[in-house]
Amino acid sequence: MARALTVGQIDLSFHQAAAAVVCALLNRTGHQVDLRTAAHEDMFALQAAGEVDLVVSAWLPASHGRYIAPCEDQLLKLSTLYTPYCIWGISDRAPAHIRSVRDLAQEDVARLFNRRIQGIGPGAGISRFSRRMVEAYDLDAHGFHFQNGTLADCTAAALAADEGGDLAVVPLWHPQWLHRQLRLRPLSDPLGLLGGQDAATLVLRREAAPRLTPEGRALLETMQLGNDTVSQLDYAICVEGHTPEAAAEAWLSENAVQWHDWIRPM
Repeated sequence: MARALTVGQIDLSFHQAAAAVVCALLNRTGHQVDLRTAAHEDMFALQAAGEVDLVVSAWLPASHGRYIAPCEDQLLKLSTLYTPYCIWGISDRAPAHIRSVRDLAQEDVARLFNRRIQGIGPGAGISRFSRRMVEAYDLDAHGFHFQNGTLADCTAAALAADEGGDLAVVPLWHPQWLHRQLRLRPLSDPLGLLGGQDAATLVLRREAAPRLTPEGRALLETMQLGNDTVSQLDYAICVEGHTPEAAAEAWLSENAVQWHDWIRPM
């Protein structure tokens, strides 16, 4: 009889991409999966309330550390799926001397740019970091402002700027499918406000651990996708039009040796 697990995915395409692989493999290791989707803060609140067993995934420590802190002692931190990090990117067509966020505070540079920095939802790490950066680098004095929105708003603004030959600051992260479409130059962040590299960690409620099969436990402790794979899956979903489930199954069929190693109990 399949063992039930409730898996939570944050409501962004690359989180859905990774979660689709995890859920497909949990099915193969004897689990019945109930998938829940929510925004960043809401997802971790659901886990703290016991309504979600496994979150795919928490970006630790910088982006999501504050969200798991209230219930951290109730959680097991298992495998690192990939190693995400945030950037502010600009088109590679921008003048070569623009290399740092600080450069944007020079009036002759600022006037080259669309001053609206189009981001995603307010709970994302990149959104929190970006709001602080606008103030800390004195960019608001030069007309820059950060605007929350959806992931579609963020990617559409970046693509529109590129197609129109305009310059815009793109608050983004790796892994993300847009890097396969655009040539973005990451700006250095001398104040270190972008949080550095995180570990995209599978976090499981301790009380759910006994429900794992030996193969399921091995999977959650050993699987690693990597940034390139998550970007590939994200591209398949957002650009090629595949469902997360179809993208995951295609990847699994091409990488059977790899995932079979993940589900072997020690």
